Amino acid sequence: MLDLQDLDLQLDQVAHKRKSLPEHAALAELATEKAVVDRELVTADTEVSDLRREQKKADSDVEQVRQRKARNQQRMDSGQVTSPRDLENLQHEIGSLDRRISALEDAELEVMERLEAAEVVQAELQTRADAFTGRQSELEATRDEALKELDEQRATYGDQRATVAAELPDDLITTYQKLRERNGGIGAAPLVGKRCMGCRMELPPSELSAIKTTPVTVVLRHEECGRILVRTPETTL
Repeated sequence: MLDLQDLDLQLDQVAHKRKSLPEHAALAELATEKAVVDRELVTADTEVSDLRREQKKADSDVEQVRQRKARNQQRMDSGQVTSPRDLENLQHEIGSLDRRISALEDAELEVMERLEAAEVVQAELQTRADAFTGRQSELEATRDEALKELDEQRATYGDQRATVAAELPDDLITTYQKLRERNGGIGAAPLVGKRCMGCRMELPPSELSAIKTTPVTVVLRHEECGRILVRTPETTL
């Protein structure tokens, strides 16, 4: 009975270690931090994409006005425009186009500066996201190795437990399991001296006297905590 109890405690410890591996907490914390960076990276990607489209449009706008100015300038230089009034209008339009080009180039430069700044932020966030991914892989590998070792221990203890349990009556196993659930994992305890090692209470003389006259084939129960009591060479009756 005590061998079974000892193996169950070993299995409980393995289960506790599996749940409390430091990698679990580290991965959870990392996932929270990574989620924040991932959201910021999506925002940065969207901003860069929008600014690239805006820059492309600004480039196109400047080029269109430049082409129009070039056509007008070509007309003037070729001598195609002979009317003084038409020539004056054409010169006036070229002046307006120059001012328009200047304004568009200023806007184009402003977009380029914003894009450059956004790309710096995007690159920094991508570097952080990549670092999180690398760290996550490392933690998962360490966790998986630890879990593998613990699972091997669990399998070994489980096989040993099955062997020990097979030698005990089914009804005793059932009672023991219920007591374990009710008493913090301890369903059976040795009687050392006059003390139950499950609850650490010393048995009164009347209970010890009753135990003394009870056949060894009879399952003992501590009246106070209800656990199965197992007599040992250290029992004092």
